[in-house]
Amino acid sequence: MEKALGALPVVADYCRRLDLAGIIDRVCPVRDLAHLSHGQVIEALIANRLTSPAPLVRVSQWADQWAVEEVFGIAAEWLNDDRIGRALDAIAPELEGIIGSVGAQAISAFGLDVSRLHWDMTSISLHGDFQDNDEDYPAPKYGHPKDRRHDLKQIQAGLAVTADGAIPVFHRAYDGNAGEVTQVVATMTALTKMATPRDFLLVGDSKLVSYANLAAMTDAGVTFLAPASKIYVPAAVLATLDIHATVEVGHVAERDLGKAPAERGRWRVIEDTMTLTGPRKKDPVLTLRRVFVHSTARAQAAVTARERKLDQARDDLTRLQRGLGSRHYPDTASVTARIAAISRARRVSAFLQTTVGIDPTTGKTTLAWTFDEQALAAEAALDGWHALLTNLDPAHADAPEVLRRYKGQEAVERRYGAFKGPLAVAPMFLKNNRRITALITVICLALLIFCLIERQARLAIVPQTTLDGLYVGRPAKPTGRLIFEALARLRLIPATASEPPGIPQPPPLQARLLALLEVDPTRPR
Repeated sequence: MEKALGALPVVADYCRRLDLAGIIDRVCPVRDLAHLSHGQVIEALIANRLTSPAPLVRVSQWADQWAVEEVFGIAAEWLNDDRIGRALDAIAPELEGIIGSVGAQAISAFGLDVSRLHWDMTSISLHGDFQDNDEDYPAPKYGHPKDRRHDLKQIQAGLAVTADGAIPVFHRAYDGNAGEVTQVVATMTALTKMATPRDFLLVGDSKLVSYANLAAMTDAGVTFLAPASKIYVPAAVLATLDIHATVEVGHVAERDLGKAPAERGRWRVIEDTMTLTGPRKKDPVLTLRRVFVHSTARAQAAVTARERKLDQARDDLTRLQRGLGSRHYPDTASVTARIAAISRARRVSAFLQTTVGIDPTTGKTTLAWTFDEQALAAEAALDGWHALLTNLDPAHADAPEVLRRYKGQEAVERRYGAFKGPLAVAPMFLKNNRRITALITVICLALLIFCLIERQARLAIVPQTTLDGLYVGRPAKPTGRLIFEALARLRLIPATASEPPGIPQPPPLQARLLALLEVDPTRPR
């Protein structure tokens, strides 16, 4: 009976290039009598994440159905729950060193450019109570989850990806209620060590910006770039900007490449400087470049969102007026409460003006409402504007270049999509935060390989940007998901008493992908 081969040979080859098992086994050795080293178990878990993304089957069952023994030399029965748990326990205390070493190896082995790194954090909701936590590891706690599951505890994870291929070379797990702004200095220190001797630009979201963070990065000689929140650049400042004083940036968003020039989003920039003072009088004053950006796409999105919420509020208020005097709204108190609910739900409190009273003739409740045109005009003046703060040398990056370097920040969000989607854990139910932390590293290492494979395929087809047959018979840009879906069709015929294991001739697309990735599936590890 055939076994699924899929991308196992590719995963095994990239694990070898990263020296994954070697790095883990050097810091987490096992007894000579053991069937498997901890490094081998972690490689198998990574392969499971990458080849069986919709699992709900146990790892040993997956290994039995897939060619894990033929490719990795690991018998399925060796990957039982107890062995997997012991491997996770073993690597948990050594994660910082493992993450740093694998990241450095990826930079070296694949020639990654780390002159610009993009950093962001996300939350991972967990099912369970998690009362008994090991204080040496991030604790599941209630926080501000990205998926809005406020009923669940969460762990947070941070990723740093390169601008070169959006490769996640660094990651770290945090307490569920950890503030993003407080994690930046430790992250910057770790990234500086990993990138040495190269200088790098750290790009983040608005949580990167605080006096403590920017002062620490300035002292360490790290350049940074991040959007400013309203705390640092209030709306009143944005309202004074003159679009006619800006310069246009020659940048086309990837989503607009197929559009006519007149239909594409356009960006304009203008810059000045601002100062940031510390909480103590002796703290040095930081002088930062402040680049104001106007985006036509963001401006149109703001107009559309505002019109939608005004229309929704208008409908709600019209229904309320029709219901005055009914059993639902019999008096001014109930009407006032409903107005407050509408204002809050539709987010129109800044514009909505209402008058609730009693008709002296009939004694019935009355309602008059309108939207404040001046307040609407004041908000419209902000449409499309935001500010970026940086310490980049103007001689190396003018205002348009600052914007271009920031545009890569969306790469982190794309990688979180894969992290939470096809690579997320489902078949293992972990009951302690030590193993949860280790499993997050397994998923992030799988994501690293996922992204390296995507980058390699894209570099190999340059100057082309698409590959024939990758998407429903049509040319498509190689993505990790499409590559793994295509390779999933590969099969292996197990060995018999008289025949060695064999691989049927791969179809043209799969053969092409294996050639681009420089992997020979007939030569297992």
